[in-house]
Order: sequence, then C-alpha cells, then structure tokens
Amino acid sequence: MKKTLIVIMGLCVLLCHTSCKHEKKKEKEDIYYVTTPVRMDTIIKKKYVCQIHSIQHIELRAQEMGYLQNIYVDEGQHVKKGELLFQIMPNLYQAEMSKAEAEVNFAEIEYKNTKKLASQNVVSSNELAMAKAKLAKANAELSLKKVHFQFTQIRAPFDGYIGRFNDVRLGSLIDEGQLLTSLSDNSQMWVYYNVPEAEYLNLNKQISKDNPLEVELEMANTKLFSDKGLVKTIIADFDNETGNIPFRATFPNPNKLLRHGETGNIQMDVPLENVVIIPQKATYEILDKKYVYVVNDENILEARMVETGVEMKNLFVITHGLKTSDKILLEGIRKVKENQEIKYELKDPKKVIAHLDLHAE
Repeated sequence: MKKTLIVIMGLCVLLCHTSCKHEKKKEKEDIYYVTTPVRMDTIIKKKYVCQIHSIQHIELRAQEMGYLQNIYVDEGQHVKKGELLFQIMPNLYQAEMSKAEAEVNFAEIEYKNTKKLASQNVVSSNELAMAKAKLAKANAELSLKKVHFQFTQIRAPFDGYIGRFNDVRLGSLIDEGQLLTSLSDNSQMWVYYNVPEAEYLNLNKQISKDNPLEVELEMANTKLFSDKGLVKTIIADFDNETGNIPFRATFPNPNKLLRHGETGNIQMDVPLENVVIIPQKATYEILDKKYVYVVNDENILEARMVETGVEMKNLFVITHGLKTSDKILLEGIRKVKENQEIKYELKDPKKVIAHLDLHAE
C-alpha cells in the first residue's frame, strides 16, 4: 500500500514539473518580435535595358563602279588600318590615269618651250600664262584620275572587325555607292540606356567627365561583364513620349567579347533620399495588396494596408501607410490574427535590417 502511494506521488510530481515546463515554454513563445519603420538614405541597384554599340561602326561602300576582282577578307575577320579589303577591276581607271600622265608630260614640255621663247621675247607673256594654266589643268586632271584609281581599292579606315557581306561575290558588278559590308571598332563599346526624368534630375549634378558614374553590364546570359563602365555622357534631349533620356556608358572590351548590336542590362546605383524602409518579412499579401500588423497602444494588433515603392533585397520602401513611430510585427505573422493582444519585445530597426538573413515565421 505504501509502495503504491509512493509511486502515485512520484507521478504527480513528474506531471507537475512537466506542466510547469510547458507553461514556461508557452509563455516564451507568446512573446513576439516587433520593430519600427526606419527613415534613411540608401542606394539601390537598378536595371535598365541597354543597346551595345561599337565605338566606331561604319558602312563600307564602293566609290566606283566596276567588276569585283578580289576579296581579301572574310566575314568576322579582324583587320588593321589601311589593309586592303576589296579590289574593283582597275583596268579602265588605270588607262585613264596613264592618259592623264601623258597629257601632263605634253603640257609640261609645251610650258618649258613657251617659257624659253618668252625669255627671248619671241612670244608674249599671255602665251606663257596660257601654257602655265594648261599644265596646271593637266596636273589637276591627273590628280583626279589617281583618286578614281585609288577608289578601286577599298581599304580599312581603322582597326576593326568585318561585318556581314552584302551580296558581295567575286565577279559581280558593283555600282557606285553600293554597300559591301560594315566595319566595327570593338576596342571600346558604347552602351546606351534610358533613364526616367526624376532619376536624371537626381544624377545629373553628380556626372561629369571628371567625375563619371560607374555602372555594370549584365549580358544576355545574365552574367556580369568582367569590366565596369563609366557614364560620362548624357544625350541632349528627352523623349517626349516616354519621358526618358539616354545615358551612354563606355566599357573597355579587351577580350573583344562584346560586339555591335548586342543587348543586355545596365546595373546602376540609384540613390534614394529620406525613404521609409521595412523588412519584407513584416508584410503579408491579400488579393495582391500588402498588409502589416501594427501594434497599438493597448498592445492589440491592427491590420493595415501599405503601399510599397522600390523593392530591395529583403526590404520594401514604403510610400504610404506607415510612420516611423508605428510598431509593426516582425515575426510570427502566421500565428496571430487581427485584434489579438500580444506581448512583444521591441527590436532596433537598424539592427533588424543588418540581420535580415532570418526568415519570416
């Protein structure tokens, strides 16, 4: 009987101890973390769709008509300044140049003879002037024929890459002004992207040739280009339809990875001044609208709709709905409901933001 009584008393003590531990644990779980919105200056990294252009990109066109005699390069080939690219059959232009050279020789002989006779007063000074003018005209004709002859050779005006041939084949008849191909200098690249007016007004005073803005280029495969670019130039006019203005960033291209006509995204740091920020995990959604739980003076939760602006990693910029004096529920959103009274511990918002690797419960 005594043994049975001792066992029963032991079980009661154990149950009482377990119950006390459960009460303490429950009391601890009922304390929620609360914080406040913080007003501060910050910088966000924003993306802009961009177009990539060679620093020099030109069309190569024929300046004379004739049959294409030789093609010395291939599409995509890198060429040096002055390198011969195409040869238009030069026979006709060579013959015209030879004829002009003969006329120069004749005019030169005639001028020398007239000059000698003029010195002996055999001919008048007017005849000498006529002979001199005839020689000058012959030399001018020869210079013109040489230019036309040189135009049969199409050379690279700068180092670059040959583009796609435009129906260019050996033996084809080339018209004057016909497009042959293009040439791109890819040593540096100009990257154009559009910036809204409000951001332009914030950035304009910060950008100059002596103080360029540094940006990054996200390529089409979502990888960042190895080198950073500098924004030194803002185009003159706004687009009235979009309200944007083009910025131009210059990127070095040492490995020639970037080519004319590529697309990508510019990543640029945009300053935000005096904005209200809260952690994303303090919000929840109902029908695409965002809400937070605000703790009132009686420690009761009130659901409040908020409007968000820029979204950053783990953070929202709040444009409407909260003041910095409001206390918002930080964790345990799924465990509570509106009009519930809670016990809470207030957390410093700056420390909360600094440790946002925590996940919302």
